[in-house]
Amino acid sequence: MFVLDAVMALLAWPLVLAWMLATPGIDQHLARDWIAPALLYPAEMLLCFYALGLYRRDVVLETRKALGRLPMVLGLGGLTAMIAGKLLTRMIDGWQEPAHATLLFTAAVGCFGISAVAARLLFRSLRRYRLMRLNLLVIGAGARAWDLVWMLRKEGRYLAYEITCLHDPSYGPIDPRLRDDPTVTLVTATSSLLDEARRLNASDIVVAPDERRGMDLEALLACKTAGFMVEQYLSFVEREIRRVDLKRMELSWIVYSEGFQVSLLDRALKRTLDICVSLVMLTIASPVLLLAMVAIVIDDGWPVLYRQTRITQDRRHFSILKLRTMRRDAEAGGAVWAASGDDRITRVGHFLRRSRLDELPQLFNVLRGDMSLVGPRPERPEFVHELTEKIPLYNQRHMVKAGLTGWAQVNYPYGASIDDARSKLSYDLYYVKNYVMWFDVIILLQTARVVLWPSGVR
Repeated sequence: MFVLDAVMALLAWPLVLAWMLATPGIDQHLARDWIAPALLYPAEMLLCFYALGLYRRDVVLETRKALGRLPMVLGLGGLTAMIAGKLLTRMIDGWQEPAHATLLFTAAVGCFGISAVAARLLFRSLRRYRLMRLNLLVIGAGARAWDLVWMLRKEGRYLAYEITCLHDPSYGPIDPRLRDDPTVTLVTATSSLLDEARRLNASDIVVAPDERRGMDLEALLACKTAGFMVEQYLSFVEREIRRVDLKRMELSWIVYSEGFQVSLLDRALKRTLDICVSLVMLTIASPVLLLAMVAIVIDDGWPVLYRQTRITQDRRHFSILKLRTMRRDAEAGGAVWAASGDDRITRVGHFLRRSRLDELPQLFNVLRGDMSLVGPRPERPEFVHELTEKIPLYNQRHMVKAGLTGWAQVNYPYGASIDDARSKLSYDLYYVKNYVMWFDVIILLQTARVVLWPSGVR
């Protein structure tokens, strides 16, 4: 989808610029002043398309949802490009702010809006002709193979998969859900594995039998040396679904697979990003923060800030800051999970939670070093003790600082139960295991979507 958007935009935008420069009343000498905006608009538009979720699986699958979000995305993309252009003209000598900036903005919004609609209609046609599918050869047809099929349908990076499950009696019984699924092809291991992979033109071979004793490793090696990608079930799930499957987690896989290492350079860059972004955000958001505090006082009196003990890196306790969204006696009976439709939340609190404005004071926690902009969300000590006893590997999320936002937050709705904590942990472990500096940038960009279109806020 991103490639289609980029190609459509790069084809249409030069034509629009050429048409505008040929319009009577436009001074041809102004063309030089349009160079920077001409480059900024497509870059900012595509960045906003990504940040605001137009490439997420659910939005790509539902064209109506994508088109519904498009006007806001186009407006924000054009606005940020216009602001960036004004800043550049002030920072770089010799660059002048282009005349007819409003006309340029209008043309960009129209151009990229039409190209985005065209790209999505073309994408839907390509899907209809089954041109965007991944061929998978899954070794095994048991419960583990069914779990893989189910997760790929809901969360896979590709929109469709051609899945063939290779069954052998030594792998265990066939899962009846696979046998009854018309979209999955079941074959019996009668020929060599390499011949089967060649026949199917398999993109990946996923090793996912319920019983792995007696696996023919030489056959797998023959496939690997022939150029086929051969992966274990857990490694494939991690790569394709971008989380760790806790249901079938094996400690040996965690120990021997790559990850859980952060370089000194990444640590230094992460801290630099935390400080710079927090200062900028506090400067920009300070008027909104003051208005929110006034609204809290008018609605429910003092105090406006809420302090609560949370746990961060290495299980260190710290006092988190939030705007108060609940009644002052909300936890008179002790700590409890927030519930859907919680009657302890004030009228102003509902708005602050839905808009995420109640989280703004945590930027001071980031500046102090208690938190990072990106990381697993900090939990209360009472809940951490309970979750550590009931969920394996829960403590591993404390290898990094707690975050204002995180991989779980941009992929999973608000969670306030043990089951939710287990689901969120699968994303937190993926983040901790695969951390690099650019991962933080990606998550920060996607957080804009969560703020604009919140889901599951309580």
